[in-house]
Amino acid sequence: MEPLLDVFTADSPLVAEVLPSPNHGERLGVERPDMLVLHYTGMASTERAVAWLRDPARSVSAHYLVYEDGRIIQMVPEARRAWHAGASFWDGVNDLNSRSIGIEIANGGHDHGYPDFPAAQIEAVAALASDIVSRRAIAPARVLAHSDIAPRRKTDPGEKFPWEALYRAGVGHLVPEAPVTDGRFFMRGEHGQPIEALQAMLALYGYGVPISGTYCEETEAVVTAFQRHFRRARVDGIADVSTLTTLYELVASRPDPVDTSGA
Repeated sequence: MEPLLDVFTADSPLVAEVLPSPNHGERLGVERPDMLVLHYTGMASTERAVAWLRDPARSVSAHYLVYEDGRIIQMVPEARRAWHAGASFWDGVNDLNSRSIGIEIANGGHDHGYPDFPAAQIEAVAALASDIVSRRAIAPARVLAHSDIAPRRKTDPGEKFPWEALYRAGVGHLVPEAPVTDGRFFMRGEHGQPIEALQAMLALYGYGVPISGTYCEETEAVVTAFQRHFRRARVDGIADVSTLTTLYELVASRPDPVDTSGA
């Protein structure tokens, strides 16, 4: 017998239907969420993904899911701690489930053909994200991809996701991508002060990366995650001039300090 799920009132007026998930808990150590994390469902069927996120046998959920046609459902109240981030890190914090609101975007992902995101879906994601960051006063640089906070495990929502559509709606932090050109680049196995400077800049923005001066596997994963979000023209884990320039401009133009107080 399916367990009784608590019905609640949607937090956003954009929600078409509330389909409660039992997979949530109390937020720990924070008064309010101060991050927004975007995912793709990564399953062949959207209905299967919805069922998965609502299955009490699974330790996974999200606050919202946006269908391909733009319909929005809510599964966990924003005040509750949904289980969407998993093992993750951003700017000194590990328990990102307690700090964030999670939006799942219906898309098969890299394992299922990685289709383009339909225009109606992106419009709905941008509207929902705009509503959330406005109500919750979430800073632009705290709107992140799942791959940003778990670069060795996750690739979503991936390099096809049009972050610029959200940026035009006043959501997130973005700078124009520096053009991909020939020139000096850094890659796995290299050592030295320039690598340390790259790592320090990534860490300053919030990524979990060792500042060791060695371009290790973890550094490569973080550079790849950065490219998936901010320099999508080429996603290869190699820190070329375009990647370095885009990263520098991003850090230099960040419109707000990162607040980890939870206040």
